[in-house]
Amino acid sequence: QRESPSTPQIVKLTRRVTCSRRPPPSTSPSTASTSPSLSLPRDSPPAQPSTMMSRAVLLLLALGVDTSGAFQAARTTGWTRTTPLMSTNDLYAPAPPATAFGAGFGGTKRQAPPDADSTILVQGGSLRTWSYRSPLVEQVQVVLSTEGRPLDADIELWHGPDNTPCKMRVYVENGQLRPFSCVIDTPRGPNTVAIRNIGQIEFPFASNVYANDVEDPSPECVQASATIQGGALRTYPFDTLVDSVEVLLKTDGRPLNARIELLQGPNNNKEVIELYTEDGFDRPFFCILETPGSGNVVRIVNTAPVEFPMTAAVVPHSVNEELASGGGDVVIGGDIGW
Repeated sequence: QRESPSTPQIVKLTRRVTCSRRPPPSTSPSTASTSPSLSLPRDSPPAQPSTMMSRAVLLLLALGVDTSGAFQAARTTGWTRTTPLMSTNDLYAPAPPATAFGAGFGGTKRQAPPDADSTILVQGGSLRTWSYRSPLVEQVQVVLSTEGRPLDADIELWHGPDNTPCKMRVYVENGQLRPFSCVIDTPRGPNTVAIRNIGQIEFPFASNVYANDVEDPSPECVQASATIQGGALRTYPFDTLVDSVEVLLKTDGRPLNARIELLQGPNNNKEVIELYTEDGFDRPFFCILETPGSGNVVRIVNTAPVEFPMTAAVVPHSVNEELASGGGDVVIGGDIGW
């Protein structure tokens, strides 16, 4: 017969089994309500990246961190726009008062030149255009200049398809000493001003076309009009005191064909303008010629037939006050100051 185990050994085994067992989780309502909802069982899989991202976003929102520029490109500091943004409404806005930089003939003041930012460099053989769609623009002023080299340009006014009511050929010996400036009438828009540099590539020039603060002929210029018959010419000599002159050409509604020359010395053309206008009454021609130095003569030739006369007026625009007061360079053979 087998010997039955002693009572103390049975007690030891019972205690070992009882201690090795873990108590089952409590399922009482009070315990379930107090347990945290974010606790995960040990055997659950790791959290997904999307879940972690959503938790991070919730944390940032709870902390009040600004994330509006988190997914935007980095801003470059210290950069400013050099050219201001402008609209077509700025064309009709009232211009600021111009600063006078020279006294004109008869007490008139010359307008300040436009800003250099609107000047465009036209290379040799290239074409630039300025379009005005609004019919409110009735006149534009064209200014051409160089850095001392000759200027050879072709200026046209386009009004509709294949319609050129005004065109001119301009040659200036020195575009810095004698910049070209003229006013072109642009009634019944839209109109386009085309400027072509017909010189070589070594002779670029700066061009500027603007519709604000356009210069108008003085009352003396309007009253001094004289008739020039077709095929005839007339000369206008000027004194050394005159720095610039006004030239106004118009007709009674007929076409206008003329050539304007600025002479300094015998047969020495400093500036030549060959002009054609479809209607000399609706589109008269007005320009300002710079006449530095002495011995300046303006010659106007009516190149149209005898059936097409025109009226011309040439008067001083600005006078050199220094020479008029008796100073300045000495003129050999002159009688200034007597």
